[in-house]
Amino acid sequence: MKKIARAVNWGATQVRMGAVVALVGLGGVTLGAPAAHAQNFTFSNVVVEGNQRIETATILTYLGFGRGETVTAGQVNDAAQTIRQTGLFENVNVVPRGGTLVIQVEEFPTVNRITFEGNSRVRDAELGAVIRSQPRRVYSPAQAEADTAAITQVYADQGRVNATVTPRIIERSDNRVDLVFEVFEGGLTEVERISFVGNRSFGERRLRRVLETKQAGLLRALIGRDTFIADRVAFDQQVLTDFYQSRGYVDFQVQNVDVSLTRERDAYLITFNVQEGQKFEFGNVSVTSEVTGADPQVFEDALRLRTGVTYSPSLIDQDIARLERVALQQGLNFVRVDPRVTRNDRTLTLDVEFALVNGPRIFVERIDIEGNNTTLDRVIRSRFDVVEGDPFNPRQIRESAERIRSLGFFGNADVDAREGSSPDQVVIDVDVTEAPTGSLSFGGNFSTDNGFSLLARFNQRNFLGRGQALSFDLQAGAESRSLDFSFTEPRLLGRDLSFGLDLGYSTTDNQNAQFDTESGQFRPRIGFPVSENGRLTLFYSYDYTDIQDVADTASPFIQADEGAVGTNALGYSYSYDTRRTGLNPNAGVLFRFGQEFGTGDATYIETSAEITAQTRVLNEEVVLRATLEGGYLSYQDGNSRITDRYFLGSRTFRGFEPSGIGPRDINTGDALGGNAFAVARLEAEFPLGLPEEYGISGGVFLDYGSVWETGIDSMDIEYDDFTPRAIAGVSIFWDTPIGPLRFNFTEPLDVQPNDRTKNFDVTISTSF
Repeated sequence: MKKIARAVNWGATQVRMGAVVALVGLGGVTLGAPAAHAQNFTFSNVVVEGNQRIETATILTYLGFGRGETVTAGQVNDAAQTIRQTGLFENVNVVPRGGTLVIQVEEFPTVNRITFEGNSRVRDAELGAVIRSQPRRVYSPAQAEADTAAITQVYADQGRVNATVTPRIIERSDNRVDLVFEVFEGGLTEVERISFVGNRSFGERRLRRVLETKQAGLLRALIGRDTFIADRVAFDQQVLTDFYQSRGYVDFQVQNVDVSLTRERDAYLITFNVQEGQKFEFGNVSVTSEVTGADPQVFEDALRLRTGVTYSPSLIDQDIARLERVALQQGLNFVRVDPRVTRNDRTLTLDVEFALVNGPRIFVERIDIEGNNTTLDRVIRSRFDVVEGDPFNPRQIRESAERIRSLGFFGNADVDAREGSSPDQVVIDVDVTEAPTGSLSFGGNFSTDNGFSLLARFNQRNFLGRGQALSFDLQAGAESRSLDFSFTEPRLLGRDLSFGLDLGYSTTDNQNAQFDTESGQFRPRIGFPVSENGRLTLFYSYDYTDIQDVADTASPFIQADEGAVGTNALGYSYSYDTRRTGLNPNAGVLFRFGQEFGTGDATYIETSAEITAQTRVLNEEVVLRATLEGGYLSYQDGNSRITDRYFLGSRTFRGFEPSGIGPRDINTGDALGGNAFAVARLEAEFPLGLPEEYGISGGVFLDYGSVWETGIDSMDIEYDDFTPRAIAGVSIFWDTPIGPLRFNFTEPLDVQPNDRTKNFDVTISTSF
């Protein structure tokens, strides 16, 4: 049969109105009836013509009347209209012929198959998932149009607003058709510019960094956030509001967002019209109680808010959580903390009164979890501080929802509460959508310290659905090879207690041709919180190191270290971090301190410490950071070997080659490392005036410190005492899809004659 392609308005053929047909075809039945009066008819027989798949009895059910009933012309017309509205027929005619009513129908064809043509950016399976037309079902022009709109929306969500979709049908035999969606994908319609109106306290560059939507830049082919998505812009409005309110602007509003297309329709222009308002600080902070047995002074001592601190809703939430925990510690259930804020426009302060009031007596009946096909229920339940039968606390539920989302196991996680079997019971519904949590990658790694190496990595953040982390890393380079295994159970015994095991094996020549090493490590660890911002980790470690094939030309101090040594050690590491929970959203402190007590072939104590402080200035455009880091090895039995001592690389002290600083054999020039090091790093990061979508910023830095003390008493070792060095430099930061890169250009200020400096290095940038 000859193929004929037709557009989907195939079903738009005009049909005669039933009432008109009735008036024209009732010649014998209506004789003598006044034209101005409605006609009544009685049909003794009903005949259906043209139907092939649809049963006659099915069509007759849509008439609304039966044989022998007296009906009006209007009822006949209504019956015809009802049959048309079923969507089963392309044409419907209802023709009265004397005492017989003839229903003439032309059925829509059956869809033989559905195909897509012209699509390359979106796969057929993805497009097929959004349409509702199906093979072996009746073809519907209305549904084909709806499917066209759905496919067009898929492309619009990817930033291709100029994409067009045309549905076509190809006739086949036996009243069948192929439905073809012809797609013209068009190009990406990017966000060309994001601007702000009404902002005085923060520049456009700073505000654009807050938004999820980004301007199109050099990396537009790799960055997906520079396309326009309406839902993302709506999210950006909330993010912008949170940003301002956390900085004291309680009256901030996004008045409207103007989104327009360029004349060529190839780019969007987005303008946020904002009203900042005044900046407020906290005034008087107090606690009052309406609860019997609650001492306000006890609760007030738990407050962290102080007068003069910049207002932020999150700080109020944090203190409410603290007061609720105090209430539980005092044995007071169903206590609600009601923050009552008094505004003082003259002083631009907000007085906060935390009122302890009696809340409703509601209990948690049960927790229902759905959608977790892989993740075990207990992993999700471990994020809740409440169990069945506990008093219901809405704040705890909200915090639990955030902890579930922070796991990173789910693409979406909704936590809602509804009334249970009685008004004083609540059922908590958890609905999650799981996301991929594992990865297998192969690639390469390059650094100016270690050169190029090949990498193979397996990582699973939700091993067997138990919430456990498991990873294997294999790295092989020209001068070193390593294999590392790590396992972490974050909720040991269902508590905030982490257990981990680290195994490592490596061989290396220590970046020189003087000797080779073979080493292995076994380290189980356990960690737990000791305060709101502090965490303590305890560990045991067994380390084995074998120094082999020492060259005859090597320093005698290195030759003396040849051989294998094994040590056992117990240690601890304490960290204190206020970067996310401090009173100032622009500043934070990170402090780490640890000690390791070793015994075996050598007895030693290793102490290490680091403190870093950061703040933002000049409307948060410039980041200032200061770090003080140091370590010390103290041996009571035996001496440190070259593999035990500190060697400062580019991450710790910039501007030097590997082993380029520290104690050195005067005769051979070999670096020996030191038992002690201390480095102070000062740096600033700032914009360069380039479009921020390029992800390029600049920085300056100053490093000052040294590594010293080999523990060897010899006149043949130079720089064995504290001999400070100073390095200054500039940095270029570049946020690329493969990771944040940092390019350092350095200039020595104070170095020693035998130090080995370098003027340039590339590292992976780390975030504070």
